[in-house]
Amino acid sequence: MKKFVSVILSLFILLSFSSCAGSGAESFSRDFLDLFDTASSITAVDLSQQDFNSHYETVYNELKTYSQLFDIYNSYGNLVNLKYINEHAADSPVKADEKIIELLLWGKEAYEISGGRVNIAMGAILSVWHDAREYGINNPDSSYLPDMDILSQKAVHTDINNLVIDEENSTVYFADSEMSIDVGAIAKGYICNKICDFISENGIWQSAVINLGGNVKTLGYKNADGQTPFNIGIENPGGGYIAVVNAADGQSVVTSGDYQRYYTVNGTRYCHIISQETLMPVQGMQSVSIVSVDSALADVLSTTLFQMSPQEALEYLKKFDGCEAVIMDSDGNVYRSAGFEDIAQ
Repeated sequence: MKKFVSVILSLFILLSFSSCAGSGAESFSRDFLDLFDTASSITAVDLSQQDFNSHYETVYNELKTYSQLFDIYNSYGNLVNLKYINEHAADSPVKADEKIIELLLWGKEAYEISGGRVNIAMGAILSVWHDAREYGINNPDSSYLPDMDILSQKAVHTDINNLVIDEENSTVYFADSEMSIDVGAIAKGYICNKICDFISENGIWQSAVINLGGNVKTLGYKNADGQTPFNIGIENPGGGYIAVVNAADGQSVVTSGDYQRYYTVNGTRYCHIISQETLMPVQGMQSVSIVSVDSALADVLSTTLFQMSPQEALEYLKKFDGCEAVIMDSDGNVYRSAGFEDIAQ
């Protein structure tokens, strides 16, 4: 977790608000570790610390709702969350909260956008890797790679078409009894969009930055002039920054990296992004950052492009208007999309 904190806060450190963002207003910030299994933060302009604290609690509670609903590891009383769905949806359709239904529908769309590289139905495989990674982090001298025979057996149960969603009745059903859902590749970017909508619709803040585990989304501008964008630094795993992005009202910066969640076996680093094709952690990339007004799309694309060569990734990105990328491969070479320089300092 200490590693996550340093990664996330280094991404966020270049953000600064002017004290003149509004008459008598100033910037306030809170960090938290207890949601989404990652380090997160909220920074916003408010009239006082007391006002910020009150508004923060409102936003935090909304985030907590999403965190509990989308949790695949923990139960919360009688709450029907993704853990509950994973345990019961193969028996019969499970009535689910609208927030879950919408996320799973986005997951199906993400599968199409990514050409199958982002598959929320890969839970059976990802859980095997999760257990191996957690063991390896806690026991580095005896870390191991999962058995390929086991992974191959689990791969049979990752067909997203077996995830049956009934929108009218708000139910989820698994047509494969051994399938399970893991939304780690899509949830935080999706939630960034939703929470910024929540803030705007309820008139909570006009100037804010939401950072959920490296998924950063802006709201408004840094200064009262309505023209000065936020400055978001994209971390260089070797130190410093690959780039600094000008991110104005609604822009998102989302990064997938091999330095964020990983473990080491026999001196080789294995990251948390698993290829459905090889069933192994992806090699060859250090970092892929996407800039887009759509944080959910940026989240999907960062994982998608991470599984390609830099050249293939930049070509693939051309399908998506308004999206830019900066990529660092495993050798430290940096690649930028054609329009990236227009938003970089």
